[in-house]
Amino acid sequence: MEELACGLRGSNCHFLWVVRATEEFKLPKHFVEDTNEKCFVVSWCPQLEVLAHEATHCGWNSTLVVPMVAIPQWTDQSTNAKYVIDVLGWESGLQREESGIVRREAVGGCIREVMEGERGREIRSNAMKWRELAREAVDEGGSSDRSVDEFVSKLGHS
Repeated sequence: MEELACGLRGSNCHFLWVVRATEEFKLPKHFVEDTNEKCFVVSWCPQLEVLAHEATHCGWNSTLVVPMVAIPQWTDQSTNAKYVIDVLGWESGLQREESGIVRREAVGGCIREVMEGERGREIRSNAMKWRELAREAVDEGGSSDRSVDEFVSKLGHS
């Protein structure tokens, strides 16, 4: 948690970070005060509003919305991270040490690359393409919409 915090601070980018109240003690001393111009640390936030905004985490709903730097921790996050790196080509460049820790320099560097670098511009462009394709699929008459209608129709005939 300290490495992530220092990497976020070192990126010099704005960020929202949800840190459970029970985990706040793990933040570096004075972290919130030292970064209050660039960060917003909260113990809870409405996920749908965050996903509607240009912010994300490593949950499945985020994989087609915006580019991400993935540091998966649990449940489906590792699978999602592998998908966005291997299939969508959003290489994060983050490597865990043998201890399982991702160092602050790697975190800060990856965030800067995604936010400001050429690779980040390419990732954002691809993310917008995927987002639009997903939006078209779920819109009325889109492929996903038609598939749901077909499925429901078949259930009614069973």
